[in-house]
Amino acid sequence: MSSGPLMVGVSGCRGIVGDSLTPEVVARFAGAFGSWLRQRNGGQASIVLGRDGRAGSTMVHHAALAGLVGAGVHVIDAGISMTPTVAVMTDKHHAPGGMVLTASHNPQQWNGLKCLLAESFDQYGSAACAPAANFAAEIVARFQAANTGPVAWSDIGTIEEDTSSSETHVERVTAAVELTLDVDIGELGQSAGVVLDSVNCSGVPGGLAMLERLGCEEILHVGGDSTGLFPHPPEPTLENLTDLCAAVKEIEARVGFAQDPDADRLALIDEQGRYIGEEYTLVLACMAVLEAEKRAGRPTKDAVLVANLSTSRMIDDVAAKYDARVVRTAVGEANVVEAMKRERALIGGEGNGGVIWPRVTYVRDSLSGMALVLSLLEQGRKTLSQIVASTPSYAIVKRKVDLAKKEHAQPAIEKLAKAYAKERLDLQDGVRIDFDSKRAWLHVRASNTEPIMRLIAEAPTREAADRVLSDAESVIAS
Repeated sequence: MSSGPLMVGVSGCRGIVGDSLTPEVVARFAGAFGSWLRQRNGGQASIVLGRDGRAGSTMVHHAALAGLVGAGVHVIDAGISMTPTVAVMTDKHHAPGGMVLTASHNPQQWNGLKCLLAESFDQYGSAACAPAANFAAEIVARFQAANTGPVAWSDIGTIEEDTSSSETHVERVTAAVELTLDVDIGELGQSAGVVLDSVNCSGVPGGLAMLERLGCEEILHVGGDSTGLFPHPPEPTLENLTDLCAAVKEIEARVGFAQDPDADRLALIDEQGRYIGEEYTLVLACMAVLEAEKRAGRPTKDAVLVANLSTSRMIDDVAAKYDARVVRTAVGEANVVEAMKRERALIGGEGNGGVIWPRVTYVRDSLSGMALVLSLLEQGRKTLSQIVASTPSYAIVKRKVDLAKKEHAQPAIEKLAKAYAKERLDLQDGVRIDFDSKRAWLHVRASNTEPIMRLIAEAPTREAADRVLSDAESVIAS
C-alpha cells in the first residue's frame, strides 16, 4: 500500500517513484492519455515522448512506453529532452500530442507525466501546449476509471526514435532570434562569460548548445553532467543557487542562468553574482522583444503581452513604456497560452521564470529566455544589474491558509471583493485587487494542487506588501 502522495490534476500526474508512482500507475496514466487522444483523433494518434533524465527515470520511461503502445499509439521517442523541446518536436512531427516524463522542480525521488496537445498551428508553426482544463479533466477521469483502452495484438502501437531533439530546438530558437531581433545570433554572446546551471538534467545538452550557438566565448557549465543526480535542491531559488552566484562572480561572467530539471523555468544571476530571480526573467524577455520591434520600425502600440494574475506588475511598467498592453489570465500555463493564441500576443509567460515565445513554442522555454536576455544585454550595451536598476522594483510577499476543501476559499474571496469594491477587481481566478494609487495588488485564490488558499501581494516595499496582506486577513476574519 502506497504511503506517498499521488498528485493528479490539470498539470498531469506526479508521485514518488517506487511508492505512489508505480509501473502500473505510470502505464495506466500514459494509456489513458493515449486512448483519449486516439479517440479524439479519429482512432489514430502519434505522441512525442521525452523525459527530464533525472536518476531513477528508467522505470517511468519504459512503463510509459508500454502504456502508450498498449493503447495503440505510435510513439516518437525523443529521449532525454526539455519540456519545451518535446513541444517543439511535437510540432515538427505534426503529432497531435506529446508527453513529458518529469516532476519539474520536485525533489529527486519524484517523477511524473505531463501531457501536451497540438491544435491550430499559428503563423509561426507553433501549436503544442498544455491541455485546457476541460481536456485535462477528461484525461484524468479516464485514468481514474482505469479506462486505458487497450487494443488487440494486431493494433499495438509502434516506437521510433528521434535523436535530433536538442538540435531541432536550438535551431528553432536561432531562427526566431534572427528573424525577430534582426541580429547576427553568433554575436549575441561575444565577450560574454556565462555560467549555466542545468542541475544535471534535461537542459544539459540543449542549454550548452544554445549558448555556443549564441557565440558565448566563455561558458562555465555547472550541473552539466548527465547523471540525473541533482547537485542541489532543483528549484531555481536564491537559497539553492549560492554556488552559481559565487561562480558568476569568480569568473566575472556577464550573466548566470539556472534551469530547473525539465528546463521550462529560468532564473537569472547578474554580473555581480546577485540573484535576480525568476520574476525578472519574463520582464526582461518582454523588454527584449518590444525593443526589437521598436528598432525594426514595427509598431508596439497595443501589442499584447500575456501573464497570469499572480505575475509581477513589472510587466505592466514595461508594456507602458512601449504603449503595449497586458492581458491577465487565471493561473496556469494553459490559461496563459489560450489568451496568447486568442490575442495573437508577441510574448507571454509566468512569473516563475517561464517565458513563452510563440515564435519558438507555446510552452515555457528556458532556451528562449536565455537568448532574449542576452539579446537585451547586447542591444543596450548595459549590464544586467544596470537594466534591473532601471526597472521599477517591487516586493512580492506570499502567505497561505490551510483549507479542508477548495470551496472553503469562496467566502473569503467574496468578503474581499465586497470590501474593496471601489478598487479595480478581477474575478476570473479568485479575486485580484489592484490598488493603482499605491502601485500595489493583492491576489487571493484557492490552489489547484494543494488544500490551501494562497494570498499574494505586491507593492513597492516589503512593508507595504505586508500591510496589504494583513489588511486582507483582517477583512477575511471579520
